[in-house]
Amino acid sequence: MKLSLNTATVKKQWTLAQIIDGCVRHGIEGISPWRDQVAAMGLKPAVSSIREKGLTVTGLCRGGFFTAKDWRDDNRRAIEEAHALGAQCLVLVVGGLPAGSKDLAGARRQVRDGIAEILPEARKARVPLAIEPLHPMQAAERACINTLEQALDICDELGEGIGVAVDVYHVWWDPKLQSQIKRGGRRIFAYHICDWLVPTRDLLNDRGMMGDGVINLPLIRSWIEGAGYAGFQEVEIFSERDWWQRDPDEVLRTCKERLAIC
Repeated sequence: MKLSLNTATVKKQWTLAQIIDGCVRHGIEGISPWRDQVAAMGLKPAVSSIREKGLTVTGLCRGGFFTAKDWRDDNRRAIEEAHALGAQCLVLVVGGLPAGSKDLAGARRQVRDGIAEILPEARKARVPLAIEPLHPMQAAERACINTLEQALDICDELGEGIGVAVDVYHVWWDPKLQSQIKRGGRRIFAYHICDWLVPTRDLLNDRGMMGDGVINLPLIRSWIEGAGYAGFQEVEIFSERDWWQRDPDEVLRTCKERLAIC
C-alpha cells in the first residue's frame, strides 16, 4: 500500500501549504486535509497546489455531526469542497447525542436520516461518503456510530455512494472486527493507521506512532487487504504531548519508516 498523510498529524507545526510541500519532499503520495486547513489556505489555492504537486487526496475531513443544528448547510459545503479537491471520499464523523439528550438510539436514527438526506447530493457530485466509526468513549460527544458493524448496517440500508473509513485507533478492540472488515469489502473507502498507547494520557490527543503501542497493525492490514482494499494507508496521529511537539520533517520520516515495519 502507498502512504497518505492525514494533515492532522502535523497540524500544530505546519500550514497546509507547508504540509503539501513536505509530502512531496518526503515522497508521500497521498494527502487527506482537514477543512479548516483548506479554508485557511483557500480552496482554490489548495486545489491548485495539490494538483500541481501530483498528490492524491485520499479523503477530506470531515462532514457529519448530523445531531447538530447546522448540519445541512455544513455538509453541503463539505461535499462541494471534496468535489473540488477530487477527494476519494468525504469522511463522516457523525455526531454524538443532541444537546440535553440521553437517547442514544434516537441519535443513531437521526444520523441515519441525515446521511440519507445528503446522499443524493453526494452521488450527484460523485463524492463517496465514508462513515468513520469512533471508539465508544466518544459516543456522547463526537460519534454515536461506534462499530464497523453499525456503520455497515447503514451502508446496507442506503446503497451506493456510502461506505466506511476504518481507523484502527477506534476499532482495533472490536471482537467482530475481522468479520466486519471482510463484510465491508469494496465499501472500505479509507484506512487510517496509528497506535494505541498504554497508558493513554488523553483519550483524544494521545495517539501513538505505529509500532509504539498495542495494536496488531500487520494483522489488521492483512484483513483489510484480504477484503480487497488496495488504497492508501493514511497516517492520522493526534499527539499533543509528543508528535505535535516534534520537527515535522522528523514526523514524516518516521511515518515512512514505521509503515515498512508495521
